Amino acid sequence: MEVPGAGYVVLMLLVALFGALAWKYARRLVTVRRVLRRGVRADGECVRVETEPYQRSDALRHFFAFRTADGARVEFEDLAGRSAAEGGPVTVTYDPRDPEGTATVAGRGSWSPVLQSLALAAGCGMAAAGFAILLWFEITGGNR
Repeated sequence: MEVPGAGYVVLMLLVALFGALAWKYARRLVTVRRVLRRGVRADGECVRVETEPYQRSDALRHFFAFRTADGARVEFEDLAGRSAAEGGPVTVTYDPRDPEGTATVAGRGSWSPVLQSLALAAGCGMAAAGFAILLWFEITGGNR
């Protein structure tokens, strides 16, 4: 049994999903860029590295911690390369107005968060555009 319009719905959901992911990573990229130019630096460390479910060796989550200028401890997750090891020192850059929302380990010696955000934003954006084109062809039947 075929449900009329189901293909349109699936394609619209894929456009929305990948569009939202592209938007999320593009916003993070803009935030990191701004913080790297105007942020405050602090010494921090990698407090833990977690593996994603199903024990995929390529999916690691890195958590970092640092103290702000007023002594508050902040813990955050950031994209990081494989060289970030638990207990390892890092330099954190953050906006003092929102340390939790802007902290990053990107910077000298660690451009991984910037490059990963750029790749994710571009990849998800291209996927959203590709699914949008497929949706357009489905709706119009490929006619101009």
